[in-house]
Amino acid sequence: MNSDADYIRLALKQAKKAALMDEVPVGAVIIDNTNKIIGYGHNQPISLNDPTAHAEILSLRMAAKKINNYRLLNTTIYVTLEPCVMCMSAIIHARVQRLVFGAYDLKSGGAGSIYDLPSDGKLNHDIETIGGILEAETSDIIKNFFKTKRSK
Repeated sequence: MNSDADYIRLALKQAKKAALMDEVPVGAVIIDNTNKIIGYGHNQPISLNDPTAHAEILSLRMAAKKINNYRLLNTTIYVTLEPCVMCMSAIIHARVQRLVFGAYDLKSGGAGSIYDLPSDGKLNHDIETIGGILEAETSDIIKNFFKTKRSK
C-alpha cells in the first residue's frame, strides 16, 4: 500500500465510522516517511462534546503521542475532505510535510477552496497539498450523509 489513493481509502474507512456514529463522515490517516500509519481518526465533535474533535485533529494528536513529538516532520496526512481553517492551521503548526485530500469543501475549505492557507507566503511552513484524490467517493459519502439527514 503506497499510493495516495490507497491511503485515502483507509481514511474513507474512518469516515464510515463517523457516519455510523451520526457524525459528519470525515476520516483522516497520517503516515510517516516509511509509510507506517502513525495516526488516524474520524469526526467526533458531537459524541465527544468537543468542537475541535475533527478527524484531522484527532489523528494529529494520536501521531504526536505515537512519536512523542508535537512536530510531525516528514509525514503525510490523508483526509477525505479538504480541511477547514482550524484543521489546516493545526496541520501547518505540526509541520506536516504533505496534505492529500479527497473532496473539496466549497463551504469551509482551508486548503484552496475558500481559504488557501498552504499557499499563504506569510506562514512559516510550506506544505505540499494535493486535492481531488478519489474525489467522487469522498464527496459521495458526505452528500449521502446529508441527503439521509434531510429526508428524516
